[in-house]
Amino acid sequence: MAVVPYKNSSKNKKKQVAEMFDKISARYDLLNHLLSLNIDNLWRKKALRILADYQPKKILDVATGTADFAIAAKKLNPEKIVGIDISNGMLEIGRNKVLNKGLQNLIELQNADSESLPFENEEFDAVTCAFGVRNFENLEKGIKEIFRVLSDKGVCIILEFSKPQKAPFKQIFSFYFRHVLPKIGRVISKDASAYTYLPDSVSEFPSGSVFAQILKNAGFAMTQYYPVSFGIATIYVGKKAKD
Repeated sequence: MAVVPYKNSSKNKKKQVAEMFDKISARYDLLNHLLSLNIDNLWRKKALRILADYQPKKILDVATGTADFAIAAKKLNPEKIVGIDISNGMLEIGRNKVLNKGLQNLIELQNADSESLPFENEEFDAVTCAFGVRNFENLEKGIKEIFRVLSDKGVCIILEFSKPQKAPFKQIFSFYFRHVLPKIGRVISKDASAYTYLPDSVSEFPSGSVFAQILKNAGFAMTQYYPVSFGIATIYVGKKAKD
């Protein structure tokens, strides 16, 4: 059974996720950085250092949210960055960031479904996704779409939460994620379900070697993954062609 934000809702996961992010969009950035102690920015920087080796000219940022990753990717000097998301609330905040930074000629944000991307085959040199793939309604379908829009030598960089495996960090992380984070998230976001959904979705996500195999099943010839911060998150690299 799919993990969803609102267990009593009859809507499918995709619609529930869009509704949830619309509701918490105004507080999302504050909560994201507060609850991760701002470590999420360090993870993004490491993911971008990996991507820099590929010198992509056209980048697609899937589940871009408020566009933090898309904006950070400007350091790679691409010619174009496109960010897509299903939440208009998140995109509105992202567009304001882009305008405030004068990046509207570089970064384009649009509402689109990650499982049915409105782009041509092999249109992008790189696809990025930070903390978004676990929200896909059909994970395999979304990964296949990412593969489809990548150029023949393209690379996919995915940053996602994972589960620490070693004691005592495994126990500390589990307690924080299950008992502390939901309470703080509920108070600040005013949405009781959103930060209960987060640990539930992380717990059910097929991380590590299992997710790397999903990338291979979608067609990626080379896959690697790098746990960060004791395994709180993992950076996945999928290459469309062998080196």
